[in-house]
Amino acid sequence: MDRTSGTRFESKPEDVLQPPATLMNATAKTNLLGFTRPELEAFVERMGEKPFRARQLFKWLYKRHENDFDKMTDLAKSFRERLKEVAEVRVPEIKVTQVSADGTRKWLLAMDGTQGIEMVFIPEPGRGTLCISSQVGCAMDCTFCSTAQQGFNRNLTVAEIVGQVWLANRELGYEPGGNRVITNIVFMGMGEPLANYRNVVPAAEIFMDDLGFDLSRRRVTVSTSGLVPQMYRLADETNCALAVSLHAPNDRLRDELVPINRKHPIAELLEACWHYVEKQNARSITFEYVMLDGVNDQPAHAHELVKLLRGRPAKVNLIPFNPFRNTRYKRSSPAAIERFRDILNANGVIATTRKTRGDDIDAACGQLVGRVQDRTTVRLGSKLISVAVQP
Repeated sequence: MDRTSGTRFESKPEDVLQPPATLMNATAKTNLLGFTRPELEAFVERMGEKPFRARQLFKWLYKRHENDFDKMTDLAKSFRERLKEVAEVRVPEIKVTQVSADGTRKWLLAMDGTQGIEMVFIPEPGRGTLCISSQVGCAMDCTFCSTAQQGFNRNLTVAEIVGQVWLANRELGYEPGGNRVITNIVFMGMGEPLANYRNVVPAAEIFMDDLGFDLSRRRVTVSTSGLVPQMYRLADETNCALAVSLHAPNDRLRDELVPINRKHPIAELLEACWHYVEKQNARSITFEYVMLDGVNDQPAHAHELVKLLRGRPAKVNLIPFNPFRNTRYKRSSPAAIERFRDILNANGVIATTRKTRGDDIDAACGQLVGRVQDRTTVRLGSKLISVAVQP
């Protein structure tokens, strides 16, 4: 494989995600990566052990990055033997690794043997951001996003979400006790995170747990296209950063680009955003805004956006559109993006332009596709339906 420019998954054989015989015949064990610390304590107590054993085990999993129970030497040998019988540390299987010319890495990961998701690591000086998936496919039907065109299969479990980060640390050469390789985690891969609420929130708790991955609240970001009820619930139940896929300054245009807007229009969405800031004592909400040539990138759109956000705890991240097969959209010109950004900044709305990374391996924002089998194709754009949300 050419690790300089990357090798596209499309060139791989179709059987790359066929389930191996070992997976098909595997004996079911409890995957410990699916437990928050209180849940692991309860699991250990059911095994007849004291809660402090769970804390020791939690540190072995995340501080020492160990998956071999025999090496967890401060646990009683009898406990380790019972763990080997009923539990395991299982991470997704890597099927394809691609490396961009700019250092961005993308992995195709097997789920259930036949499903595939993608995960991306973006290195920068002093910072390493891991973009993880929350679903196999996506049902939101945002018209400018490649993932949405794949349809939807299922939600990822807590263990499958946490396993992505555990696996990436291993692949990136993290050494326990050494400097962090992954400094930031963003739920901006495949899927709508808040449609998988019951699994995304516990995963985020593990990322922020001081005995877990121990990331600060500002370094774990949940992104949403605008599931307003879940945003209110998130404000009450967790403590992480929030990003909102806005992409349009008015309901008419957002109805087209982000069809969930027909159920939760901009005014309702923004009210939930300001509530989140107040409840969480957060600095601001990040609003993502993809720049589409001739669609949402005109000065008039910028001035509309100013009216929505001026004087509010908001910052705008302008994202140059990343094309994918059969899309009808084009990327705004650099001049148009700069003009749009300057209008926002000149009128008191903080705006930055996201640097495009990994587009030569289809790892840039909006380009992740994975491999979705047995999918249900949901088209919110043609007919708004109730969005399946796992509470």
